[in-house]
Amino acid sequence: MQWHDVEQNTEVWNELRTGKVTASQFHCFMANQGKAFGESAKKYALQIALEIIKKKKSEHVYSNAHMQRGHEQEPMARMLYEIKEDVDVTNGGFFDLGDYGDSPDGLVGSDGVIEIKSVTAPVHFATLERESFDPAYKWQLIGHLDCTGRDWVDFVSYCSDFPEQYSPLIVYRLERKDCEAEITQLRTRRQDFLNLIDWTMGRIKRKETQDEYSNINFR
Repeated sequence: MQWHDVEQNTEVWNELRTGKVTASQFHCFMANQGKAFGESAKKYALQIALEIIKKKKSEHVYSNAHMQRGHEQEPMARMLYEIKEDVDVTNGGFFDLGDYGDSPDGLVGSDGVIEIKSVTAPVHFATLERESFDPAYKWQLIGHLDCTGRDWVDFVSYCSDFPEQYSPLIVYRLERKDCEAEITQLRTRRQDFLNLIDWTMGRIKRKETQDEYSNINFR
């Protein structure tokens, strides 16, 4: 593993991530465990395969207004988290593990990482009611634990629409010791997905047949 001290969403950061499976997209292939990959996983495999072949970032990376708002509001959420938890958060950078990698939103000491989600009021309220992290990000959070090797990850939900006195910031922690089974599941399924990427590259280059796809184990 190699850690790069780079800022998110910069040119260098994007170059480091090119052709690598990243934790924010682990959910694509963690669906339908034990079964063949769905369309979301196949599309992501194609994206990564093309990035590897072309050695450049995909031109069709999805972004929307919610994601842009998240980038803009992340510094405020980080500051509020530091105050709430009485800690200093340093740059998350990029953890490079060869075929895959991870960009947590920040590092806390030598043991923790954080994942910040700047969300709408309904989404934030649902998290408040759930009293747990948003399950939509489960495999990204598990990925942080796996890729960084750290002991815990704090899921941080921030909503600027909530009044200051009424929980605009919610923090839920996942401990590595409680997630060992999920980490094992992730590692197994991720290897299957890397095999799918290899098969996809072979098909693009006309080296693999459709029959080869059936030889991929789905675990």
